[in-house]
Amino acid sequence: MKKISLFFVLFIGLINAQKFTPDELKIINQGDITTALPIYQTTEDHQHQTLLNISADIDPLDKNTAVLVSRMKASLQSTDGGVGIAAPQVGINRKVIWVQRFDKEGEPLEYFLNPIITWKSELQNLGPEGDLSISDFYGQFYRSKVIQLEYVDLKGQKYTEIVEGFTAVIFQHEIDHLFGILISDKNEKEKNDAYLKVDAFKRSDFKK
Repeated sequence: MKKISLFFVLFIGLINAQKFTPDELKIINQGDITTALPIYQTTEDHQHQTLLNISADIDPLDKNTAVLVSRMKASLQSTDGGVGIAAPQVGINRKVIWVQRFDKEGEPLEYFLNPIITWKSELQNLGPEGDLSISDFYGQFYRSKVIQLEYVDLKGQKYTEIVEGFTAVIFQHEIDHLFGILISDKNEKEKNDAYLKVDAFKRSDFKK
């Protein structure tokens, strides 16, 4: 029943994915498909608000989605050591992320559309995190060591996989961006969640 429900959520999400707004299209198509989009910063009020907004599902079959995906990759590659990026960080509140896969040979960059974390392990790791949108900010955060992820590609094909270790941390960080959660205020926003308790064996599974 759980699998059926999750599939239903994904299916309905794809159907209900709204078309890009004129403002979004202006950002996406202002420049070549291989041109990096500027990365939004919390120091700018308008950009900060975009980073705090909750992102909507994206239509994988929309031709503009492929352009956004390409330009987001260019944005990530233009950084000094960035390992992930989410669409809100380039001004688009849509569910798209790029993640460097340290769990795969060659550590490739891969994109994910409408990603959903369907399960998180009880065991957590504590480690440092920074953010491309928050200059000179680093902190120590607890993240589940293993997650189960569901997402679609540009053809609308759905995938499910288990991810662990540092790559799982990156996924959790980038998917937080899709819910307007920044590491600079993460503890405050989630202070009542069992997920943040220091006991690594405390149950921490939750749905956003």
